[in-house]
Order: sequence, then structure tokens, then C-alpha cells
Amino acid sequence: MKKFEEKTIKSEKIFNGKVINLQVDEVTLPNGKTSSRELIKHPGAVAVIPITKDNKIILVEQYRKPLERSLIEIPAGKLENNENPLAAGVRELEEETGYTTNDLSFVTSFYTSPGFADELMYMYITDQLVKMDNPPQGDDDEFVEVHELTLDEAKQYVIEERIHDAKTNYAILYLHALGRM
Repeated sequence: MKKFEEKTIKSEKIFNGKVINLQVDEVTLPNGKTSSRELIKHPGAVAVIPITKDNKIILVEQYRKPLERSLIEIPAGKLENNENPLAAGVRELEEETGYTTNDLSFVTSFYTSPGFADELMYMYITDQLVKMDNPPQGDDDEFVEVHELTLDEAKQYVIEERIHDAKTNYAILYLHALGRM
């Protein structure tokens, strides 16, 4: 047995949706007792840190229903079935910002909420942006506004909690640590 491993005794699918699936697993704990775990199954996601030629970060503002408010975030989205994360990064960049690139560089991947979800997010960066004449349309139910901010402006937005999600905070910290902007 792996250290701290929880063996699944029974798994019950509760909900299958467009974005997530929910299941409840009954598990045996390392001490031999049993417990239940509510698990979100997610196909994974991708995020892009797009930097313009004049050293601004392209961000998108959109309404987040679980929070009942808008947030300003780096472009990101869910992976489609068996979609390559790099291709998904270009797709999301195009749909959400109207820019494209042939030069995405991998930054990292991370689990967004490992206490209850298996979503793995892949993060990329590019400073090789090309404005598209006819960008692809995004999802019918997605409404975004594009913002271009300096790193100092983005840091101020973090303080004001206008930027208040983990992936965008990570991106800003990453750019700050690089001394990039």
C-alpha cells in the first residue's frame, strides 16, 4: 500500500455534466476505518499568459456565477476530449482575446483543487502575439472583455481583488519572479 493511500470500496456516480462529473467514493483509510469522498472529475484545463509587444499582459474579464461577480483572469478553458493542451491553449487564446501565436512555451501544470477535484491545468506563456482579422467565436454562453495591463497594474488588481483566482495570481507571481516586465 502506498503511504496514506485510500482504497476505494465503492464508487457511485451522482451527476454527469458538460464540464464536470461528480461521484462519491467509499474508501478504506490507512488506519483501517472507512470514510466517504465527494469527487469532481474534470477533463483538465489550459491557461495562457499572453504578453504584448509593449509588455502588457492580456487578460479577460468575465462573470463567474459561483462567485456572483466578474473576475479578470488570464485566458483559460477546459480541454475537449483527448485535446492536446498546447492546441487548446492556442484555441482559448484565439477565442477569448482575438490574438493567435505559433510560439507557446510550457510554464507548468498544477492541480487546481486536489482536495476534491482531479482537474489538471496546463499553463503556457507567449510574447509572440498576432492580432487576428477574423478571430473564432467563443462559446455561445461566454461573454468576455479584453484588458491589457502592465505587471504593476495587475499587481494592483490583485490587491483590489479584481484579480482573485489562483491561475492568474500564479501567472503574475511567475512574471514578477522572472523580473520579466
